[in-house]
Amino acid sequence: MKVILFQDIEKLGKKFEIKNVERGYARNYLIPRNLAKVATKKIMQWAEVQREINRQKEESRLKETQDLISKINQTELRFALKVGDKGQLFEALTAVKIKTALKERGFDLLKSQIKLEKPIKAIGEFSVDIEFDHNLSSTIRIVITKDE
Repeated sequence: MKVILFQDIEKLGKKFEIKNVERGYARNYLIPRNLAKVATKKIMQWAEVQREINRQKEESRLKETQDLISKINQTELRFALKVGDKGQLFEALTAVKIKTALKERGFDLLKSQIKLEKPIKAIGEFSVDIEFDHNLSSTIRIVITKDE
C-alpha cells in the first residue's frame, strides 16, 4: 500500500515521502496516528508542493546561517576579569557568559551551540568553536585580560 508520510519516521522515511508499506502497518499504525495517509493523486500532488516549500525553506535557512557565520567569524570578545595575587582568576569564563556577550553584539545563539569543553580559567587568548545547523561551524577569538 502506498502512503505519504506526514512526519520523519526512523527506518521508514522522511516527511512528505511516498513509501510502499504493508497494508496492516498502514491501517493499524501509521494512519490512526496521523503519521501517514493513503497516497491518492490529490495528496501526492499536495505532498510534492510541500516538499518544494520545505526545500526552499531549507535553502533560505542555509543562506541565513552562512551569512551569520561570515559575520561571527570576524568577532573577537574581550573580557576583563578579576585576578588574584598569584595570577589565578576569581571567576571562570563559561559558555553562558560567552552567549551573553555575543547577544550584546547582536548574535542570538543557544548555549548548546558554543562548544566549550570546560570553563576558561586563565588569562590569554582562546579559540572557541560555535556549531550551527547543516554541519557548519565557526570559531571566535576570546581574549581574557586582567581587570584593573
